[in-house]
Amino acid sequence: MLENNGFTFESLHTGMSAEFSKTITETDIVNFAGISGDFNPVHINEEFARKTRFEGRIAHGMLSAAFISTVLGTRLPGPGCIYVSQTLKFKAPVRIGDTVTAHVEISDMNIEKSFVTMKTICLVGDKTVIDGEAVLKVPRREMPAKEH
Repeated sequence: MLENNGFTFESLHTGMSAEFSKTITETDIVNFAGISGDFNPVHINEEFARKTRFEGRIAHGMLSAAFISTVLGTRLPGPGCIYVSQTLKFKAPVRIGDTVTAHVEISDMNIEKSFVTMKTICLVGDKTVIDGEAVLKVPRREMPAKEH
């Protein structure tokens, strides 16, 4: 591990996994709308949202997707890693009161580039609400300087 508690590339292996869970609140949705500027009424207006196919308000998809970033940046690989790319497929809505669990698992490692590919999913119970894949650049272990 690195001094800041992140994993080095050399300490990782395929199959390693980690997760983070959070229950979505009204405050989370309002704050996310304010931060992102996304005031789509399906997120913030119950009367409007009831008339949609969702039949009520739903959380921003990117709010749940942010929990993937939480896992990657704080748990696995953790501090020091750099997000390179992320694909997301939104499969089902998330509502106030739902507990979202972001789960990541190492599926591939590129030794030459120090890239780690992660399968990323968000679940509410046993239902997948987001499915995707992330690629991260992970720091290598620092080698001691040679003495001359």
